[in-house]
Amino acid sequence: MNRFLSGASSLLFLLTISLPIAVVSAQEKDTKAIRVMSFNIRYGTANDGENHWSKRKEFLLDTIKAYDPDLLGTQETLGFQKDFIAENIPGYAALGVGREDGKQQGEMTALFYKTARFEKISAGHFWLSETPGVAGSQSWDSSLPRMVSYVFLKDKETPDAPAILFLNTHFDHRGEQARLESAKLIVAKAEELAKGHPAILTGDFNTAEKSEPYIALFSAVSDTADSATTWIDTFRMAHSEKGENEGTFSGFKAGATQGPRIDWIACTQHWQVLNASIDRTARNGRTPSDHFPITAELRLKK
Repeated sequence: MNRFLSGASSLLFLLTISLPIAVVSAQEKDTKAIRVMSFNIRYGTANDGENHWSKRKEFLLDTIKAYDPDLLGTQETLGFQKDFIAENIPGYAALGVGREDGKQQGEMTALFYKTARFEKISAGHFWLSETPGVAGSQSWDSSLPRMVSYVFLKDKETPDAPAILFLNTHFDHRGEQARLESAKLIVAKAEELAKGHPAILTGDFNTAEKSEPYIALFSAVSDTADSATTWIDTFRMAHSEKGENEGTFSGFKAGATQGPRIDWIACTQHWQVLNASIDRTARNGRTPSDHFPITAELRLKK
């Protein structure tokens, strides 16, 4: 009997000292974690029949709202689609320009961020070409102009933390050299812009894991006098073993999960990856876009 009481007392003691630690950890996660989503929403003028934008836009909104991202990067976003999302997910600011002219013409790599959490410091765009400052420019074997939109954000929930650079992109679907050079350019430009600050990159990269562009992005180490920045594949960090059902292009079919993982969320080494996943939301066998959205939850390292 005494032995039982002794064991029970020990257990109670352990629970007593462990509980506050668990509570602190949960509070830290709630206040500091950032929820990120990347979503190729399929351009809204495509002749997609039953999957036309007009028939799936509410489903797409529901998918975004269900995850409730703090940061959202979208690809293939036309101006009216950017406006529709901005108008129907209150509390977000939107940033995006057309890839053809830097204004409204063509698809955008539109990004969104929660205004209750983030304060914009600065923002901009550059093109994936040999003249990145020229709107609509293209180089190498790129079939279309491709670009990056970015924003520098101050996290209001952690005012002492460094500002965050959030970038969003969409690589060319045909040009192999263009994808490789685009990856190299993003590494260089992000280093130039971030200047050692934490960064997050979302995008549709139109290439698979272990391809040359993938290696160029995730194996690169950019050294400056102030920092050495390395990029991390959040999904592979969270799932070290490669699985059979990691495809991110759905073609609007819920069961199309075995293709390559061409949509990525990357982060610099400043972040701890809490989790990362591919959102398989579907209704009646159909997905809200022809890509599955992907997500990651990140927290700045101390």
